[in-house]
Parts: sequence; C-alpha cells; structure tokens
Amino acid sequence: MPDGDGGYRFTGTKIFTSLSPAWTRLGIFGKDESGTEPVLVHAFITRETPGYRILDDWDTLGMRASQSCTTVLDGAHAPADRVFGKLPVGPNADPLIFSIFACFETLLAAVYTGITDRALELAVANATRRTSFKNGGASYAQDPDIRWKVADAAILREGIGPQLDSMARDVDDLADHGSQWFAKLVALKVRATETAQEVVRLAIRVSGGGSYYRGRELERLYRDVLAGLFHPSDDESAHGTVATAWLGPLSKD
Repeated sequence: MPDGDGGYRFTGTKIFTSLSPAWTRLGIFGKDESGTEPVLVHAFITRETPGYRILDDWDTLGMRASQSCTTVLDGAHAPADRVFGKLPVGPNADPLIFSIFACFETLLAAVYTGITDRALELAVANATRRTSFKNGGASYAQDPDIRWKVADAAILREGIGPQLDSMARDVDDLADHGSQWFAKLVALKVRATETAQEVVRLAIRVSGGGSYYRGRELERLYRDVLAGLFHPSDDESAHGTVATAWLGPLSKD
C-alpha cells in the first residue's frame, strides 16, 4: 500500500527468509493495485523497521543452519529512498529482474556444485579407507563396483563444471543470449542441483551404512542437498521457461 510520500507499507508472509536471526536488510516486494494498472513494488526494510515479526518455525529436514524462518509483514514501512523498483505484473526482461535472477541462479548453482565436490571427495576417501571382507581385506578402491560408482560421480561432476564456469563468465561479460537467457539460467540451476543429489547418493552407496548415522558429514549433505528441489526455479517452472524459449508461449485459445 502506498504511503503517499513515495514509500510503501507491506503486508503478507515471506517464507524461507534466509538468516532470519541475523539479516540487517530484507528485500521484499508486493503488488500495488491502487493505480489503473497493478505494479510490483520492490523495496528494502531494515531490522529496526516496525511492522514485521519472525516466526520460530525453521524445523526442517535440512539446511538447519540457514535458519530461514517465516517473516510476517504487517504494515512494514519502506520509505521512498528504500523503494528501488516498480515493474508491471508478469514476466519481463527488466534489468532489475534479470540481475536478481542471474546472480541468484548462478550463485545457487555454485553452492550445489560445492556440495558435489565435497561428496566426491568423501566418496574417494571412504573407498580408500574401507576394506572388503569379500575380497580378503583389500581396499574398496580396488572393488570394480565401487570404482564404477566413483567414476559415475566424477563423470557427473565433470559435466556441471564447464556449464557453471561458462554461465558465470557470460553473466560477468554481459553476453548477448537474448530470449535464451532465462532458459540458460534455469537449466544451470536444475543441472547443478540434480547433479549434486545424484553424486551425494553415489557417495553414500560407496561409503556404506556408516554414512547413515547422525553427525556424519554425508548424512548432513544428504539432507541439505534435497533443498535444491525447492529453490527457484523448481523443476516444473524451469521446464516451462525452457519450453517457452524454444517453442514459444502456450496458445491462449
């Protein structure tokens, strides 16, 4: 709701607010329907801003350290100098939206690629450390089935690395991908998160039942990596974006 001085008051619920106990600036947006055409208003509030509360509800399967609790906005006020964008409702290629999306998808992919790297390191270390009674006490690193699984994980990792590097470089260099930009960004996110999940799964198979115990690093990675399913863009949204980029929008007829 506009306040009459160029600022806005926001009411609503924001889920998955990362680092809820610690943030100092919170980016929010809402719909202003006071004019002839609705607009989406983007703004920041500070931690000292009245009109919001943080719920103690981050009781999740994974990503426990992020403390991404729900934020309830009840008339939280952003003055005019903290309103940084007003855009039409619906998809658009505005530089504001592109910059937020490009940075988020690329950095998110980098985080999950880091999980991939660590899971592969643990798979190698555990395969080398463990010994097989079946093979007379030989290292599991000599077991053909284990070697296949480690190789599978490494092949998957090799596939995501060049894609991530190329996409990050294109963002920095302002490459001209035209209407394919959003398709490329969501493809990177989906490939990175799906690769991370599969490599963690393979690492657990290599590492054996010990990785199932609470407190083991692979147990934590297994829980955390599942959050990739829910980060934007999710699988359904990503496929819709890519399909539109290649086939055009769905007919309204």
